[in-house]
Amino acid sequence: MPEPPIQAVSTPVPDVDVAGATTSPGPAPASPPRAGLSATLDKIAPTRGERLFLVLSIFIGVISGLLVVAFRIAIEWIRLLTLGSAPHGGQFRLVFAPAIAGLVVAALVIWFFPAARGSGVNQTKAALYVYDGFISFRTVIGKFLTSALAIGSGHSLGPEDPSLQIGAGVASIIARNLNLSRRRLRMFAPIGAAAGLAAAFNAPISAILFVIEEVIGSWSAAVLGSLVLSAISSVVVARWFWGPEPMFRIPSITVRDPRELMAYAVLGVFGGLLAPVFSLSLGYLRPRLRTLPRWSLYLQPALAGLIVGTIGFFGFPQVMGTGYDVIDQALHGQFVWQLLLALVFLKLLATTVSFSSGTPGGMFAPTLFIGAMLGGAVGGFEKHFFPHLTGTVGAYSLVGMGVLFAGFLRAPLTSVFMVLEVSGNYSIVLPVILANTLAFLISRSLQPVGIFEIFTQQDGLDLPSMEEQREEAALHIEDALQPVTVPVVNGSDTLHAVSQAVSEAHATACLIRLIDGAWYAMSADELTSAAATLTPETPVQRSLKADRTPLLFPDMPLESALHFFPRWPLLPVLNRASRETVEGTLTIDDVLRCYRSTE
Repeated sequence: MPEPPIQAVSTPVPDVDVAGATTSPGPAPASPPRAGLSATLDKIAPTRGERLFLVLSIFIGVISGLLVVAFRIAIEWIRLLTLGSAPHGGQFRLVFAPAIAGLVVAALVIWFFPAARGSGVNQTKAALYVYDGFISFRTVIGKFLTSALAIGSGHSLGPEDPSLQIGAGVASIIARNLNLSRRRLRMFAPIGAAAGLAAAFNAPISAILFVIEEVIGSWSAAVLGSLVLSAISSVVVARWFWGPEPMFRIPSITVRDPRELMAYAVLGVFGGLLAPVFSLSLGYLRPRLRTLPRWSLYLQPALAGLIVGTIGFFGFPQVMGTGYDVIDQALHGQFVWQLLLALVFLKLLATTVSFSSGTPGGMFAPTLFIGAMLGGAVGGFEKHFFPHLTGTVGAYSLVGMGVLFAGFLRAPLTSVFMVLEVSGNYSIVLPVILANTLAFLISRSLQPVGIFEIFTQQDGLDLPSMEEQREEAALHIEDALQPVTVPVVNGSDTLHAVSQAVSEAHATACLIRLIDGAWYAMSADELTSAAATLTPETPVQRSLKADRTPLLFPDMPLESALHFFPRWPLLPVLNRASRETVEGTLTIDDVLRCYRSTE
């Protein structure tokens, strides 16, 4: 069913499924005359526009928070209705509930909500970088309904990634209805994404960092302010319903023996080895299921639900759904390490088949679950064979959550704050940083391409890889800097003396040190023109134009010098401690030569 055209969008923006399906293509909707708030924003001072932008960020956070609360309530209601309040092995409803729900979800996705497929992270990035921040209202509704039904019925997926896309969709809808400019439309998607994720996690700092690390890659003061306001306002709404307590409660943890850090380092190594296995399993199965005949798309979510339900039926219902209660039990040391190790691989299998089948849902909660079980298993094993270690099994489970988050989702900074925020425990920061860093480095060395980039390549999109951008070696002016080979004269020198110095040096320009400490790069042609109109004894400073060469220093980005060359033949690069000292010069040829040498 095609959607009616959105009048606020001036380009043909289809409702796009990142997996490749495109629905509702059509002619570009006509743009109405810009009026009202949009016209005002184009005319008023930037400071007022920024303040309005911040107010809208708060409004987006409130709406996103309410939607995420309703989303989580819907998941819990469906879980109680389909799986019961205390699911356990041997119940046939564990097998049939996710299978039947899979059929319903598949029909809804194929017939009505094709853009609801997937986790929501890459779909939000696609909206930001490809479709000018466009996420349709139908996609928001579809993501809400299909994800709630799938997760609530037991599919091994999480609500955080869908909440991120729901928040981004709310921001997109509000921005379009205000007829904002295309640039501002794009800015609103990550603001809503931060609000949705913050409400789902009850962790505003982690949400802000994840959006910066994985969605936008960089930030400015205005964007950061909007992210903060939207995330905080959504969390305030969520806490009004759920209370201020963190998602998981564990006792205070302290590291008394420095040797215990080695035990956490071992956990980081295991997490770094497991993360590529998780990535490769998803990267292998997902594209192969999508190449099957179209009729199989109706059965794949149902078959995935059947597999997950069978695992639950034969005694492991812990792998079904989000698994938050199981994580909480692991944090309190209520499982033996053998069971925890079994849950690691069963949850990995259940999540792989659930996500690869195209069932809407996220990867965050399964990643935290697998990490917590892995941490508990490693901690339990170490406590059994090395009883002198003082750390609790719950501490290892807590660190394990961040370990797999850093290794699998490739968001190392977010992983640290996520563990601290969801637990409210800041005494374990050293083990978390150590283990997460090791997991990230090992995982990246074994699997250079992150999971979101793998999905991007499979979906045929060319979205920016934030991890690759972070690893790019930025060029600086010092990389292209050349020694001073042109004459350096004073502004009080005469035109005759300057002309003679340039002629003797066979130079095409000279650098003039002015009385006020500024610099001027004068070309030979400009010098000749001045000499033809002024007397030879005129100080060269009197012949100069009003502008001055820009201040450049060796540590500045090389690209920052490019737009000055149409005006200046060469640029002096100064010493930060003494602006009268020239470190070298820069020409357009030097810059291009530097860029070519790095290819």
